[in-house]
Amino acid sequence: MIPLRSTERVSSPALVTGSLIAINLAVFLFETQLSQPDLNQFLGDWGIVPDQRPFRVVTLLTSMFLHGGWLHVLGNMLYLWVFGRNLEDLIGRFRYLAFYLLCGVIAGAAQIIFNPFSNLPTIGASGAIAGVMGAYLIRFPRSRIISLIFIVFFVTTMELPAALLLLFWFAMQFLSGVGSLGATDYNTGGTAYFAHIGGFLAGMLLIRFFPSRHRWRNWYEEREPGS
Repeated sequence: MIPLRSTERVSSPALVTGSLIAINLAVFLFETQLSQPDLNQFLGDWGIVPDQRPFRVVTLLTSMFLHGGWLHVLGNMLYLWVFGRNLEDLIGRFRYLAFYLLCGVIAGAAQIIFNPFSNLPTIGASGAIAGVMGAYLIRFPRSRIISLIFIVFFVTTMELPAALLLLFWFAMQFLSGVGSLGATDYNTGGTAYFAHIGGFLAGMLLIRFFPSRHRWRNWYEEREPGS
């Protein structure tokens, strides 16, 4: 199942979501211009390397703007566009940006906690995007997502409940993450399942502290006359 778009409407341009997508694509295009040794150095410097001593905290932020290939970056940006636009429209641009970055940092920290001995860089926006998806589940539980469905040799689109799609995605990440706990080879790459899990759970919990624009505006206007 590949999500294509949400049936929820937006009332304002998704400037932050669009800007995040543009930045991620620009950084990836820069990566494609590097030689393989320079690329390895670049990813090692700015990606999360759990076994690195001393650990560079800034990589919790920078890593979420790096990607390992076209499929990686385009897949992440599609998910960000599908689920990010509605969340940005709901809570406002600045709070949405803060929420996105915070979820990304927590996702990176979760990956370090569960995979502390890896000496390979963890990169990608998927942890932050997982936070957006977790928030979407809480704030838009009844919305529907137009998705691309593959049935043997046939491809079609179907309107699926967002809750079903998101919970299925999370279950797959959780099962895969639990299955990877026994891995002892820290020199091979793979999917950062615990970044996905940590980001998703963080998004579900933290979104409660990011009120919608309308609720925030009403709170402000109720207090303005007496100020």
